[in-house]
Amino acid sequence: MFRNNSIILIIVFLFMAYAVYGKQLVDSKATSETTALFANLKNIQKSNILVGHHDATMYGHTWAGDENRSDIKDVCGSHPALIGFDFALITNKPSAMTQNRSELLLRRIIETYNRGAVVTMCWHTDNPFNGETAWVDTTKTIVNTLKELLSGGKAHEAYINKLKQIAVTAKAAIGADGKLVPIIFRPFHEMEGGWFWWGRPYRTPEEFKSLWRFTIEYLRDSLEVHNFLYAFSTDCKFKTREDYLIDYPGDNFVDVLGMDDYWDFRPDGANNPTLAGEKIKIVSDLAQEKGKLAAMTETGLESITDSTWFTKKLLPVLKYDGSKLAYVMLWRNDNHMKHHFYAPFPGHNSVSDFLKFYNDDYTLFENDLRNIYK
Repeated sequence: MFRNNSIILIIVFLFMAYAVYGKQLVDSKATSETTALFANLKNIQKSNILVGHHDATMYGHTWAGDENRSDIKDVCGSHPALIGFDFALITNKPSAMTQNRSELLLRRIIETYNRGAVVTMCWHTDNPFNGETAWVDTTKTIVNTLKELLSGGKAHEAYINKLKQIAVTAKAAIGADGKLVPIIFRPFHEMEGGWFWWGRPYRTPEEFKSLWRFTIEYLRDSLEVHNFLYAFSTDCKFKTREDYLIDYPGDNFVDVLGMDDYWDFRPDGANNPTLAGEKIKIVSDLAQEKGKLAAMTETGLESITDSTWFTKKLLPVLKYDGSKLAYVMLWRNDNHMKHHFYAPFPGHNSVSDFLKFYNDDYTLFENDLRNIYK
């Protein structure tokens, strides 16, 4: 009798949790695993943070394609708790270098889920209007092409075709348990900068909001993708909450509020991590008010030129003034550009400091996660 009552209580609890968090999500039809991920990250950000690394299991500082390997695992024995990948490998015309990576992508997404870690996807999409890369040549005059992706625009159908490619991958990402892999999708990041074709200098805030809303609605409603959480991720140029929200498409279209920040850590940039902390606090406070997740969606110090950067610079920023963040993601360790790495690897002089960062009670890695999809 007691056992039956316990089962009933568990079912009631799960139903109530789904009712509460399901209403908060952009997608009211989100899979139970996606809803559970949101709920668990919401709880985790009260007192801990997931540590992530972009492309962590695809390649590292001196290797590529090895099975069950990451530079972070080589250093501390655990993969990161969150791994970032890029839908550009699916939607862009493949180069000789990216062809093999695109073939690996789906497998790595599924493996990450099967191990119990979290997947996030950015999208450095080529411009559907002119076929040029995500990055623009700022030495030339750049015209507004974003508006051509909207309904009635010359590249609207080309843009829809890219979304269909994303949907195919999202629906093919099925774990060993037969469930769709939840994915935190982070399109059009760093939108206030001028280095991407969707940047603020080349379009209006309303055009950006319209494209964002169309993107979510088409994926969710037309293509029936229900395993996504949606992350809005600015760069670090903002100084106030009003600045941060200039391109914000509305609470009904965002699950995660994020910020990318390299500049405030760079010796040739602001060189003032306190500025990063102040901005993270803005993001955290807004997320708390709106019932969203908060995250530092990209960061790092290229080449890790400060051997104590993780504990002396990054960790205080993540905890700044009681900020509550679900995750932080370090950028990638490129195996072609030897100076381009943001996480340690065996032999680097930041390893001992990173191990302190790893062992801090606040930080969570893959080995620390339990049932994050339940």
